[in-house]
Amino acid sequence: MMKKVVFLDRDGVINREIGDYVFSLENFEINSGLDKALKIFRDLGFSFAIITNQGGISKSRYSKKDVYLINQFLTQWFKDHNLNLLEISFCPHHNLVEECICRKPDSLMLEKLVAKHEISIENSFLIGDSLRDIQAANKIGLKGIQIVANSDLNQIIPLEW
Repeated sequence: MMKKVVFLDRDGVINREIGDYVFSLENFEINSGLDKALKIFRDLGFSFAIITNQGGISKSRYSKKDVYLINQFLTQWFKDHNLNLLEISFCPHHNLVEECICRKPDSLMLEKLVAKHEISIENSFLIGDSLRDIQAANKIGLKGIQIVANSDLNQIIPLEW
């Protein structure tokens, strides 16, 4: 059976966007209302996947290890809140340094997750805070919902799914 998934951008959707790269747990703050909103989606039968551009790696601002530390924190946070996190996918590239097809607005991260986890595109959606998030979703026929960075996801509930 195909999975229903809420794809989540990271910075601005899950955690506070601070106007600079968030690569340390010291600067990593979960957005208000996230746990409540995700539990509503969970109760509607959704699992979760995180897709995030991490171009600061390519720009040598931080390392993959920094991203893995935040990913470990997020994996535990989802587990502690009884939320099924399928995977965290990140693109370490930046178009000012090199070309790639995984960085949003391209869709390779989404395509890989859909194939690997047998995800129903028709019954899933993406929440992002930038146009490039929505463009990546649209490239594979996935519904995209754009929110204002750092807003409470409970504001988009109840939408008709």
